[in-house]
Amino acid sequence: MDQPKLIEEPAARLARRIAHASRIVAFTGAGVSTESGIPDFRSPGGVWDRFAPIEFQAFLADPEARRETWRRGLHTYPVVAAAEPNAAHLALVELERDGKLSAVITQNIDGLHQRAGHSPEQVIELHGNAHGVRCLGCGAWSSRDAVHRRVLEGDDEPVCRACGGLLKPTSVSFGEPMPWDEVRRAERAACASDLLLVIGSSLVVYPAAAIPRGAVQTGVPMAILNATETPLDGLAGVVVRGRAAELLPAIVQQAKRRV
Repeated sequence: MDQPKLIEEPAARLARRIAHASRIVAFTGAGVSTESGIPDFRSPGGVWDRFAPIEFQAFLADPEARRETWRRGLHTYPVVAAAEPNAAHLALVELERDGKLSAVITQNIDGLHQRAGHSPEQVIELHGNAHGVRCLGCGAWSSRDAVHRRVLEGDDEPVCRACGGLLKPTSVSFGEPMPWDEVRRAERAACASDLLLVIGSSLVVYPAAAIPRGAVQTGVPMAILNATETPLDGLAGVVVRGRAAELLPAIVQQAKRRV
């Protein structure tokens, strides 16, 4: 039989925090998705190093900006669609099934938390979801796969087949407001938690990063597992450096052994 993987401080301290918590909320960022092969947007060599972001207002006003959005999607969407949940996603699902995780707040748009097995109502997507397309006129929803096929077939600026309105992916564009209902849900969940577990987020993207900061200011303890430093490290009770898919499964297993 394989011996349980031993972990060292400060990962062991995080395992103890998880063992003693009962209302954990995870706040996840790009560092979780990159381990499933999805490129980061902001890091050196990321998507925005290769393509300047298309502003939401430009998308609304400029047909060429819309065509460029769909052209980029020919390259970026298949990567997202083919990605599989990694060990960090699965470790969080295990915490939910054990009754310890009450919500996942994510900055990621890939839907991998749901694919890993989380209850969909437990996942709060601050930046939307790449797998849908919505008409900005009548609000009709379509699958991204269906619209992607239209673009592949030469429809370089697809419009709504119901009303002729503009179609837009349901991920939040640069300069587009975050979905207000999701933001409010995230704030309530974070402030009601007894451990806010930040995983794979640089905590520099606002207004999303205001959610963990606000929760800590109300007295919620925070732990951070991230490969690099974050501006909120000084507010965290535990900071673990490393890759989530490598460390989180062992941390969760050690927490379970302490219960």
